Amino acid sequence: MSDPRHGSATPNDRSTRDVTRSMLPLHCPLPEMSLWNSHPRVYLPIEKSGHAKCPYCGTEFALRD
Repeated sequence: MSDPRHGSATPNDRSTRDVTRSMLPLHCPLPEMSLWNSHPRVYLPIEKSGHAKCPYCGTEFALRD
């Protein structure tokens, strides 16, 4: 049985994530993501459009305030 305090063992278990301005600058993977070290950290520009997609894992981020 997996520990609910830690993400699943499957990378990218969620394909979309909401982020807030307090989380900027945005980078992927986020520390709370499952397998947070599954790819190199990449910073994503989300401030202007409100949306960003990770080029490594395809996770889509939406800026919500």
